[in-house]
Amino acid sequence: MAASGLAATFAVVMLGATLPTPMYVLYQQELQFSPVTQTVIFAVYAVGVLGALLLAGRWSDQLGRRPLLLAGIVFSLVSSLVFLPAGPVWVLLVGRLLSGVSAGIFAGAATAAIIEAAPESWHGRGPAVATAANMGGLGLGPVLAGLAVEYLPAPLQLSYAVHAVLVGLCALLVYLAPETVTPVERPSLRPQAVEVPADVRTVFALAATAGFAGFAVLGLFTAVSPRIVSELVGSPSHVLAGVPSLLLLGASVVTQIAVRRFGTDRTLDVGCVLLVAGVLLIALSVAQGSLAELLAGAVVAGAGQGMAFSKGLAAVNARVEAHRRAGTTSSYFVVCYVAISLPVVGVGAASQAWGLRTAGVVFCLLVAVLAAVALAALLVLQRREHRAPAR
Repeated sequence: MAASGLAATFAVVMLGATLPTPMYVLYQQELQFSPVTQTVIFAVYAVGVLGALLLAGRWSDQLGRRPLLLAGIVFSLVSSLVFLPAGPVWVLLVGRLLSGVSAGIFAGAATAAIIEAAPESWHGRGPAVATAANMGGLGLGPVLAGLAVEYLPAPLQLSYAVHAVLVGLCALLVYLAPETVTPVERPSLRPQAVEVPADVRTVFALAATAGFAGFAVLGLFTAVSPRIVSELVGSPSHVLAGVPSLLLLGASVVTQIAVRRFGTDRTLDVGCVLLVAGVLLIALSVAQGSLAELLAGAVVAGAGQGMAFSKGLAAVNARVEAHRRAGTTSSYFVVCYVAISLPVVGVGAASQAWGLRTAGVVFCLLVAVLAAVALAALLVLQRREHRAPAR
């Protein structure tokens, strides 16, 4: 089935984006770089994603899904091959950048391709399948790499070698999948405009604030959670280092699917509440070095992130005109991917100056305040909109 093959390909490509998570500690020991450098290596991935989204976000609508997906596979394959030497630092940066470009291409093209190729038996489930493939692949990466690092030889090479083989096999699935778009004769391949119409800027700012908070937590877990597990919890297990990211992303996927039919505004509010509660649990776990609270916080914050992200985007799209929707959606994704990169670089710098425990607690408290402010402002806005017809 074409849609199943495309979903599997989406998951494999996204899996490659989080394979390095349990290896950061080993890279740091072997290459002797600072915590700031570690977070920069992680964050450059978001630069690649943003560049691909802004430059090629609409290209698959004009060139076809298959050519863009094959290009994304090439970037993913080259990324894994670049990681094989396990250094020096500039090589890791290049590998992360290429991985981000691949993920940015797949974010739009693969989602659209899965929805369009979905059979009648999947009626209405195409978007949920695409979301599960995207976030599920991201969640599996740290755990599978952690298992390889813990129990198999060549800890810094084997995962990438296996991933390169899987990506190569997925290229065949994409090549055999039917093309769902008729390419235009004279495509316009200009960079995608980023815009927020004036009449939705208020709700955009509030929804994007909640989304920023959720993606900042996602960035923290995929970049720094292995250090939290090893340095603060005191566990040397590379498998355990990847579990918090799996729980966070898994909770996000399950929640997004579970609430897809729920009301937008109220679900967004609940997402902000869960995000605040989860981040406070994470802050408590960092302060006390508690694994149980870290894992519980990952689940609660992941559920909140899933609600805040999906329903925040829905709240914006419900208020914007159709012909402005693509540019506004791109702006929303730009905010979210900035949230993945910049805050964790700050955490790396702060941990070098203050220590990981203090930096982690301060980061979590700031994110909790951000989500709480977004919630309060959303409640005010929603009350104002509900009263408007009565005037």
